[in-house]
Amino acid sequence: MEEFVQILIRHGDIGMFVAAFLAGSFFPFSSEVVMLGMLAAGCNPDDLLLWGTAGNTLGSLFNYCVGSLGREEWITRLTKTPPEKLEKGKKWVRRYGAWAGLLAWVPLLGSVITVAMGFLKVRMIYGMTAVAVGKYVRYWILVRAYVQI
Repeated sequence: MEEFVQILIRHGDIGMFVAAFLAGSFFPFSSEVVMLGMLAAGCNPDDLLLWGTAGNTLGSLFNYCVGSLGREEWITRLTKTPPEKLEKGKKWVRRYGAWAGLLAWVPLLGSVITVAMGFLKVRMIYGMTAVAVGKYVRYWILVRAYVQI
């Protein structure tokens, strides 16, 4: 895994996009490690913020599309999400609707929320807008914290 992270860091903006996409989807990956490595290497923080947000949001859109398949047995098999976690995500989405997407940046919970958004047919434009805002704010805080050090 360490080698893969180093490869992504060496590929700059595209590496950040790929890392963020993987982290935004249900694949277990940490884009924050890649972003911090790129910041330490002197990459442009604004570019990383842009590419990270785009990749992470598209990763969540991937989850949304998997959820929209509408078959729980497929979802739990493809995402390796236990049925009880999927139920938890569905409760969040039923309660908060597209606003639940603001929490899509939270590790593990975020993937479940975005899959549940697709399963429950939350309007994609509203859901993905909330997802993008939440993910942008998370990366913005990370970049600003690093720049302040």
